[in-house]
Parts: sequence; structure tokens; C-alpha cells
Amino acid sequence: MTLTAPAHRSDARTRRPAFACVLRSEWIKLLSIPASLITLGGIFFIGMTGSLFLTATLESSGVPSVPSLERTMGDVTMPMVISGQIIAGILGVMMIGAEYSSGTIQLTLVAVPDRLRVLWAKAIVAGSAVTGVAFITVLGTWAATYPFYAEHGLAAPLTGPGVTSALVGSAAYLGFCSLFGLGVGALVRSTTAGSIIVFAATLLIPVLSSVLPYGLLSRLIRITLLGNAGDAMSRVSDGSGPFLDLWSGHISTAAGWVIAAVSAGLALTAGAIALRRRDA
Repeated sequence: MTLTAPAHRSDARTRRPAFACVLRSEWIKLLSIPASLITLGGIFFIGMTGSLFLTATLESSGVPSVPSLERTMGDVTMPMVISGQIIAGILGVMMIGAEYSSGTIQLTLVAVPDRLRVLWAKAIVAGSAVTGVAFITVLGTWAATYPFYAEHGLAAPLTGPGVTSALVGSAAYLGFCSLFGLGVGALVRSTTAGSIIVFAATLLIPVLSSVLPYGLLSRLIRITLLGNAGDAMSRVSDGSGPFLDLWSGHISTAAGWVIAAVSAGLALTAGAIALRRRDA
């Protein structure tokens, strides 16, 4: 006599794990690796101490005679954005590059054969973790420095035009940087190489692009770089300028969001294609 399993009951070995389980696994990986926690802590520490340093040296450097929301919010957001964009990108690279260097990526893909589900889970975890920490950092920085700026008539209240969008934009930009790093890490499969690419894309190339010969191509390159999008997203703007001005190099806040999202999307797409087509 032959026993057969019911038709509706599939073999557990061929059953795909629920996406919630894949997400939980990625959260466990992130929170159990000391380097990841140090990286997230670095965003908070550098962002907070950098802005507090600018506040402490406000009087010695010269208090502006005319109040400016843009200048005040620049002191609040830019220390975190400038350093945090590199740290966030490297964290994204580490999310997958560390698994390739240790060989554990093979175990991950055995447990979850659908490789895109793995990449999307990593993207959700990296993006939400970095964005959350960055928002806590920039909001805490704003709250800690507000009394000092208010004392000199330079306060930037949340109800001020563009203040809240600058805080949210700063945090979101770091989240996009982590997604960009994740895509790069999936593409190059190396934490070292991926970190170099992140550093170049977010900081080095935007600086070097300023010395390119003046022309249409150089203006186009400069205005569409990921690092320049971060400056636009974290800047207080009244929205009166153009969406993009190629010749003056002006990038509106909305354009910064688009450039950052497209950069992250292109990197993730390239990483997804590489992840599906190449052997682990």
C-alpha cells in the first residue's frame, strides 16, 4: 500500500519563507553585528557633536547681523549630512558585502532562493534604520541648539518656512544613501570597493566636478550628482526658484529628492540584475 500526501499540503523544503520572516532575519543580522551598530551610532555622534561645535563657536566666529533660517538650519543639518552620507552608504554596502566576504551569502540564498526578496528585505531594513537614526539625530540636534540660536535672535522654529522639510529631507537623504550603497555592494560584492564608490559618489566627485571646464556637459554632471542632491534636500528653501537651473547649478528641494531617489533606484536595479545573473 502506498501513502501519498494530501495534494494541498506542499513539502516544507519547497515552501518559500514569508517575507516577514526574511525581514526579521535581516533585522537580526543588522542588530547583531557590532560594526553596524557602531556605524549607526557614528551618524548620531558626528551629527550631534558637529552641530554643537558650530553652536559653541557661534560668538567667536561672529554672530550674523541679519537672522537667516537658511544659515541656522545649515549649521543644524550639514554636519550630519556631510559625514553621514558616507557612513550611511558604507552601512548599505556592508549589508550585503560582508556576507560575500564571509561566505554567508550562500546560506542566505539557500534559505531564501528568491534573490530579489533578499535584496528588498535588506533595502527596507537599511533604509528604515538609517532614516530613523538620522531623523532622531537631526531633530535632537535642532532641539539641543535651539536655545543658543534663540538667545542671539537666530532661532529656526519648526513653523518657519522650509525648516521641517529640511529636517525630514536630511534624514531621507541618508536613507537614500544607504540604498545606493546596498545597490553598489550587490553589484561589486566587495565592502572595500563599494565603500570607495560611495565616498566618490557622495563627496569626492561633487567636489572635483567644481573644477571641470565650464560647459553644458560639466554643468549636467554637477547638477545630477548624488552628493549635490543632499545639499538641496537639507537646505531651507522658499520654493521660489526653478526646479533645476543647469547654468547656475541651482537644485531645488524637490529636484534633490528626485535625484537622490533616482540614484538609489539605479544602484539597486544594477545590484538586483547582478544578484540574479551571477553565481553566489
